[in-house]
Amino acid sequence: MSLISTEDAGIVIGGRRLASRYFLAPLAGYTQLAFRTVMREQGGMGLATTDLVLATHLAHEHRRSLELVRTWGEDSANCDRPLTVQIYGSQIKDMVRACKWLVDHGYEAIDLNMGCPMAKINGNGGGARLMCDAAGARATAEALVNAVNVPVTIKMRLGWDRDTITAPELARQFENVGIAAVTVHGRTREQGFHGRVSLEGIAAVVDAVSTIPVVGNGDVLTPEDALRMRQVTGCHAVAIGRGAMMDPWIFRKLAQMTQGEEVTQPTKDEQIGFLRRHFALMVELHPHDCCFLFRKFAAWYGAKLGIPEELEDRLRKFESPEEFEQIAELIEQRHGERESLIPTALVKVPNGPVEHW
Repeated sequence: MSLISTEDAGIVIGGRRLASRYFLAPLAGYTQLAFRTVMREQGGMGLATTDLVLATHLAHEHRRSLELVRTWGEDSANCDRPLTVQIYGSQIKDMVRACKWLVDHGYEAIDLNMGCPMAKINGNGGGARLMCDAAGARATAEALVNAVNVPVTIKMRLGWDRDTITAPELARQFENVGIAAVTVHGRTREQGFHGRVSLEGIAAVVDAVSTIPVVGNGDVLTPEDALRMRQVTGCHAVAIGRGAMMDPWIFRKLAQMTQGEEVTQPTKDEQIGFLRRHFALMVELHPHDCCFLFRKFAAWYGAKLGIPEELEDRLRKFESPEEFEQIAELIEQRHGERESLIPTALVKVPNGPVEHW
């Protein structure tokens, strides 16, 4: 039986009712307020999560951490709800302080990162390293749940490597201490972002818990990928990262599929409008760094937005709002000339930010 039906559109996590089961996953360096806002405006997104924030820095209100959790106030015409803030760290006391800070400042949900594979985070005992100590992971989860009165969720991987697949047992432990949901990226830390996501591994986590939702994550690049993940694994929701940058209308398409409507592709005006709107938000929110922060999106947007390759290359290097507008005008004139449908970001490129290619 298909898991997709008109009665299946929403989901409740920790008492919060979310209108859709398809979420924007946290992406380090990408899921700033500007991106979350412009993605929500396309429709269909059930939840967004911030870029991961170091708990110690947040508790001490470091400038960078405050920037990562920045959101719109209630009097704004823009919307950034429902929102979850993702934290990471290695010391329970620091994470508890960060959680309490978030609740005191009106945030409605917290996600603990146990899945980041980056060496600089694992080396300090955070991210996926937490999965290597089952007792410590449970103690951390229990401390956070007991510290605050908002839903606490956890994002993790299948395990540290193929010989230590700990996610199913950890999910059971987390459920027992009151974690509201778990998100599982279907790779081990050893894999990083290489190889293929194991749908069987995600399904094992679904089978391991009794009542809490399991959110699947990894290799969801199209609406069909999201539906297949749910159908194969039985997961209750799907968090989409790279697929949302490749196709900003992926959530709208999933909503149309769920509601039995015809799936519509974005028009040329929608594509150009999206590009301009995202940059305008960057200028508003990051007036001094807007160009630098926006450039990294070019390699993801180019194919879907019909941007000719040489203009995409210029978007990776532009240095002023005036130059952006010149490029945008040329994109509007030459929209659709592009031959390749594969995002440049998926083509093997040198290491490092696209700004430094």
